[in-house]
Formats: sequence, structure tokens, C-alpha cells
Amino acid sequence: MSFLDRQHTIAPPGYSRWLIPPAALAIHLCIGQAYATSVYKNALVAHFDTTLTAIGIVFSIAIVMLGVSAAVLGTWVEKAGPRKAMFTSACFWASGFLIGALGISTSQLWLVYLGYGVVGGIGLGIGYISPVSTLIKWFPDRPGLATGMAIMGFGGGALVASPLSRQLMALYDPAYDPSDSTSVASGSAVALLFLTLGIVYFLVMMLGVFNVRTPAPDWKPAGWDPGSVRAKPLVTTAHVSARNAIRTRQFWLLWIVLFCNVTAGIGILEQASPMIQDFFRTGESSLVTATTAAGFVALLSLFNMAGRFVWSSTSDYIGRKPIYMVYLGVGVVLYALLALVGAASTLLFVALAAVILSFYGGGFATIPAYLRDLFGTFQVGAIHGRLLTAWSAAGIAGPLIINGFLDARGRPGQLEAVDYQPALLTMVGVLAIGFIANLLVRPVHARFHEPSPEPAVSQEVAR
Repeated sequence: MSFLDRQHTIAPPGYSRWLIPPAALAIHLCIGQAYATSVYKNALVAHFDTTLTAIGIVFSIAIVMLGVSAAVLGTWVEKAGPRKAMFTSACFWASGFLIGALGISTSQLWLVYLGYGVVGGIGLGIGYISPVSTLIKWFPDRPGLATGMAIMGFGGGALVASPLSRQLMALYDPAYDPSDSTSVASGSAVALLFLTLGIVYFLVMMLGVFNVRTPAPDWKPAGWDPGSVRAKPLVTTAHVSARNAIRTRQFWLLWIVLFCNVTAGIGILEQASPMIQDFFRTGESSLVTATTAAGFVALLSLFNMAGRFVWSSTSDYIGRKPIYMVYLGVGVVLYALLALVGAASTLLFVALAAVILSFYGGGFATIPAYLRDLFGTFQVGAIHGRLLTAWSAAGIAGPLIINGFLDARGRPGQLEAVDYQPALLTMVGVLAIGFIANLLVRPVHARFHEPSPEPAVSQEVAR
């Protein structure tokens, strides 16, 4: 297994850096399946004879474990290198599906919590951060583009997993109709689905494992001048360790920024399908069927994915701080419009929600480049892992906020547009807090920088 070691992943001279994004995509497209859990949620509710809340906990555990494992194992990922980390991620992610399949087959819900939630969640965390620092080192001239290309895969994973899962469940359960929103697959079909996904995802992720490379220490893109970095505001040429990064004000300001952006985005993502039906329950109800709502969710997933690439790439030109001013500041306006006039027409509603979700995805893809600007490339993967605890917190806070307001307004299926206003306006306040936190970001003080190696080199020369 020595081929997994970092020293065996160093690229030979002339190796094309454009081969690295596909390797990262192989990982992120697979773990992006986490956004497709709604496809089989009702089937698990029926199989275990429980509630949506009990099944929804599976996703919550996975997201919490994503943040925790990324934070705890981030430094190890940096030391071990991308190949070993991506291999470990594949093992955990695939094992989570296999354990989950066992839990479904034996009607033991706790095994699904343990498998997909805990074990799979660890694979999520390691897999999410493992390609990030490698991509940033290959693309020092375009870090936003690099991270956008990879993290775009996480947002697009559901676009592949959702139809694939429906067709597989139809194959394993002939009574299930994937085109009928009221049709529910059997528990055995979902168990076989988990078994199939575990095997398929492991094989696909191996493609990324075998193809990933790290650049040689002295490598740089042709024609790129590292000195040009110094001309950009908030971009440092120094390096900050993960240990020192969490002692800085900048880290915690970005933690708040990410938490606010994700909390607001999850507010839309969690309620996308019922929200559009509830907004137009009267007046345009004939236009918003369950099938139309499903198409709306797919459209939002597309904008979530595209935003990760488009907005993150744009940040290479306008800067990371300005792009977050757009995410959060324009997001405040869009959320307010959605709450107050979103029910005026389906076209307006869809347009507002789509842009909001593009900002949600863009925030995820841009944050690694923001960290690279402030803290350097030394341990950016480990710092990114620690910052993802904000995602874990938002994964709990977002659903609690919107579901808490909606539960107080009435029962599902009986809500209208006005019932969503308190929750949506609360998200306006959340985004405003993130906007202020982003405004306060300043360059990291030199006392947190790693010692420069130049003095040691000059002493050696003097000898």
C-alpha cells in the first residue's frame, strides 16, 4: 500500500495540472449523494414505521460528522497526502452504505444511523477536504477556479444520484413507479440500492485515488509570477499553521460568514418542494403539481452546482471579500423579496430561489480560496476542515429555524405563503450578521505567521 504515501504522488516534470480536477470530481460527485437522501426518505419511513424526523436524523448525523471529522482529521489529511486521504474517504463512504444496507435489511434503524450517519459522515468529511489543498497548490494563479471545479461536484452529486437511485429502486422493486411522487419503494429495494451505491461509489472514487498527484515543491505554472500575489489585497505570501489559524480573529469571522451563508441556504434547500406548492396553493395551484415541484428542486440543484463554479471563479477577479459581500448583501435583498412578494408569480419565486441557491453553493466553493488568501497554502486543508464545523452547526440550525416557525403556523399541506414569512425574514437577519462579519475581515497579523526559512538557508550557505 506504499503507493498511497505522499512521496509517491509527486507529479513528474511536464504533468498536466488539468488532470487533477477530474480526480477531485470523482470524489465529490460520489459524496455529493448526501443531497439526494430525500429520494428514499419516504421509503425508509414506511419500512421502519417511523417519522420523517427520525429518518431525517440520518442526514443530520452525516453532516455533523462531516464537520467533526474534517476538523479532527484535517491535519492528518495534510500530512498523509491526497491519495491516502481519498482512499480512506472511499473506504468509509462505501462502508457507510454497506452498514446502512444491513440495517435496512434487518430493520435496525440504529445501524443506518451508525452506517450512513457516522461511518459515512466520516468519509464525507475526509473526502470533502482531501482534494482542496492539492488543487490550490496546482492552481496558485486561480485558486477560486480550482476549488470551484471540485466542489461543484458535491453540489452536482444529487443530479446524478437522484435519477440513478430512482431507476435502481424501480429495478429492485417492480411495484415502484419512479415517475409517481406517491409511489414508495420497498425496504428491500432501498437495501439493495445502498449495497449497489456502496460498490459503485467505491470504484468511481478509486479513479480519483489513482489519478491524483501533488506538484513538486519548486513547481509553478508557466508564465506565472508569484510576486503578483503581493499586489492583491488580503492575499498573503506568508503561511499560518492550522494551530495558529484558530487563534486568529479572521478564522472566527469566516466561521460566522460560512455559518450564516449555509444556514440561509439550507432554509431554502430543506423546504424547496413543499415551499413552492404552499406559496401557490391558491391562484396558480394548477401549475404547481408534485411533478413540477420535483422539477423545481432539480433546477435548484443545478443552480447550486453552477454557482459553485461561476461565483468561485469570479472571485479570482474581484476578490474573495467582495464576492461574499454579494452572497450576503444581495442575499438579504433576495430573501426579503422572497418573503414579501415571492408569491406574486411562480417565475419570480423560482428566479429568487435559484439565485439564492447559487450563492449558497458559491459560498462553499469560495471559502477554501478565501482561507488560502488569508493563511497561505501551508495547512489550508486542515484549516478548511476546522472551518467546516460551521457547516455542521448550520446543518442543525437551518432546519430547526425554518421547521420551528412552520410547525408553529400549522400542519404540512395546510400552509400558505404568509406562513413562511417569519422564517424567511429571520434568514434576512442571519445573512445581515454574516455580512457584518465579512466586513470586519482584515489581513492576519504577522505574529501568527510561520517562521521564514530564509535565515536557515543563509546560515547554511555561510558555512
